[in-house]
Amino acid sequence: MSEQMPVIPKVLTWAREHAGYCVKDLTNDFKKIKYWEEGLEGPTYPQLERLADKFKVPVATFFLPEPPDIPRIEKNFRTLIPKQFNKIPPPIRLLLRKASAFQMALEELNGGKNFAKKLITRDLIISEIIDTQDVAEKIRGFLTVPLNNQFEWNNLDKAFKEWRKALYKVGVYVFKDQFKLHEYHGFCLYHEEFPIIYVNNSTSKARQIFTLFHELAHLMYRTSGINTMEQDDFHDNYTIEINCNQIAAEVLVPDKPFYDKLGERKPTTEVTAELAKLFSVSREVIFRKFLEGGHINQESYDRESSKWKKIITSKNGGGDYYKTKITYLGKEYITLAFQRYYQNQIDINELSDILDTNPKNLTALEDNL
Repeated sequence: MSEQMPVIPKVLTWAREHAGYCVKDLTNDFKKIKYWEEGLEGPTYPQLERLADKFKVPVATFFLPEPPDIPRIEKNFRTLIPKQFNKIPPPIRLLLRKASAFQMALEELNGGKNFAKKLITRDLIISEIIDTQDVAEKIRGFLTVPLNNQFEWNNLDKAFKEWRKALYKVGVYVFKDQFKLHEYHGFCLYHEEFPIIYVNNSTSKARQIFTLFHELAHLMYRTSGINTMEQDDFHDNYTIEINCNQIAAEVLVPDKPFYDKLGERKPTTEVTAELAKLFSVSREVIFRKFLEGGHINQESYDRESSKWKKIITSKNGGGDYYKTKITYLGKEYITLAFQRYYQNQIDINELSDILDTNPKNLTALEDNL
């Protein structure tokens, strides 16, 4: 077991870079990785197993003669320059790879064509020079969610589920996961037929709802996007990020009904809480509307915003594996996968891969569904 394995150095380098690590990140755990990549020495098989676990690739990858011909996912993110994309930490890169796998699974399960009769990212086009209020109005019209319905939800959890259903009906799948890094709120992967949104389940429900529409706005620009707390540091085209935030806020809280509900009242804490509950959004979104309407100044907004940024995690715990799996993947995606299995279009191993679970869990997952 201590024998050095005949790995190809450039394959090892590919696996490391694909996972988002630089050599210095790994020297504590793999002291000789520099020499392995230079071909001066080789890792043992146990070390390869540890590398495979670290990079989230099969051990067999290291025995390939050439690096796998897998498209680089960063090509989808046209608002990020390579230097900025390189800042993305390994846990988020892993989720990007996972999301890409779900996207490919959707393509396979649907025979390459989105089921939606009206695909929002195809049939509703916006440009970089836009009237955000007009775009938001068009998005709401496309989603066909009346304001009265939104006012009746009166619950952030229900609001997220209803918005998720509305997005599914117009061809956008929503996935969730624990990002482990609270500063990352979510991301989206653009595709002509199967655009997807990925949401950080560790953030508050109000933040998750806002993330849905921030990422939807990115998809409307025909590009993938990543939503972080430090947008100005992270993105090359910050104008798009500002527009995405404005579109999200206007979709969730349209101007006219907002001011109708506000009336002549002052922007007090009680009024903010009332309006946030009515529209099923965060207090920060309501305060942003106050700022844009000239009801408060920038200093007041910044002071309150700094408090809310400290309260970003969801109180949802772990708990039941199967309920969590359904929450993360969505009922529609899981149902579609089981349908294709019973239609003999995929086998049980493909089903387990598509659902990212062990085959032994499938029966219980279906029962819970």
